[in-house]
Parts: sequence; C-alpha cells; structure tokens
Amino acid sequence: MTYRWLVTPYFFDDHDPALKAAVPVNHIFHQNDPGDVRDRSPGQLARTHVPIAAFVTQSVQRGEIPVSIAGDCGASLPVMAGLQQSGLDPVLVWLDAHGDFNTIETSPSGFLGGMPLAMMVGRGDLTLARMSGLVPVDEASVWLIGARDLDPAEETALAMSQVNRGDMEALGGLRFDRPIHLHIDNDVIDARDVPANNYPVTGGPGLSDVIEQCVEFANHNRICAISLSGWNGRLDGDGKTARACAKLLRAIVDA
Repeated sequence: MTYRWLVTPYFFDDHDPALKAAVPVNHIFHQNDPGDVRDRSPGQLARTHVPIAAFVTQSVQRGEIPVSIAGDCGASLPVMAGLQQSGLDPVLVWLDAHGDFNTIETSPSGFLGGMPLAMMVGRGDLTLARMSGLVPVDEASVWLIGARDLDPAEETALAMSQVNRGDMEALGGLRFDRPIHLHIDNDVIDARDVPANNYPVTGGPGLSDVIEQCVEFANHNRICAISLSGWNGRLDGDGKTARACAKLLRAIVDA
C-alpha cells in the first residue's frame, strides 16, 4: 500500500517548520504552507484546512493512504472531510491524552485546541468544520482512546454522548468492518517519552506500548487515513519528541 504524506507546519496560526521531522526518513512529503496565517479565525485557518481536505480526497482517489501531520488536532477535521468527499464513511479512532470534547460553553479556558472532537461530531461552533466540507460524524462511530486529562464539564458531556471510550490496552483488540481514520495526538504517550508538548500529560503508556498497540490495530483493520497532531518544535531541543513521532508513524505504515 502506498502512503502519501502531507505536512502542515502550523499549530493553528503559529508556524512550526520542525513538524516535518515526524515524516520517517526516506519518505517524500508535500508541504501545505500558505504563509501568513494571521489568527485563529475560521477564515484564516481554512487557508490550511481546505488544502488538507483536497489532498486527502485526491490521495484516496489515487488508491493511496494519506498521512497528515500538523501541529494541532483541529487539522484532523479536514482529513475526515476529505475522506467523506471521496465517498468513504470511516470509523474515527482518536488517540489523545485529552478529550478535545469541549465547546465554548463547557471550556474553562476557551482554548480552541480542546474542541476538535466535539466539532467532529457536530457539537459547538461548526464554522471551522464546515469550511472544509465536513459532515458531522455519528458519535457511535467514534472511539476515544487513552484520554486521561478531562475538564469536569467535558467529562460529563462525554459520559452523556455515544462516543466509545477505552484505554490504550484496548486498541489492539478493536476490529471494524469499515475503513478507519486513525487520529493520533502524540500526547497520548506518556510525557516522559514525548516531553515537547504545550500540555504534556503524565500517567500514560510509554512509546513502546503505544507502538505495539497501534501495530496490532493496523494489522487487523483497514486504515484509510492517518492524522498526527505534533509537538511544539521550540520545546524539542534534543529532538526526542520528533524522533518518537517518526518512530510511531513508521511502525504503523510498515505494519
């Protein structure tokens, strides 16, 4: 199977060229860099999101599996939009230390990075999601894996939703008869192995455990797209987190 790689070197509107280091060595990648993304308004973020959706659609139509690397989980929205526009109806498996299930009403901080999964299923302000053509995903088709740092109202919202939950040890045993969009926020890995994150979370599985579970999952399911939310390149002075992300992606695509 051929994988097609896209790097969007932004954390929302913050340019971060270090994210290209997540692409394993010897893999050619395309770069999605419109330049001068001025703020986090939907109109500005659409400048990176719309090309991601187009890239994913084109990749699937060519019989390839797109791998999208960006700085924030919001960039997963156009990946799903591109899959939908190519005629697929995938299950979403979302690996993350956080729930990303806040809306502006439940978020203590109003941080956009805590809302993408809620947007994915049609909750909250959907302006950004609609910019790339996303149709809300059925909550019952979503699996949130590894989340261990949730805000109180976010925890309540998840408990009352139809989103499926599990820890990392459950991932390898999941089997689906539909294609899978696998989204990975690298902070699902314990912060000791991926320290260069804005919001690192301890108490999670180590890198080797996450790789083992992801490989087992990939070997028994049809992954149609992978999206990775990367680290903060300014915090990764020794490159440890970049190497961990590249190692994880290489293991999945080699599975």
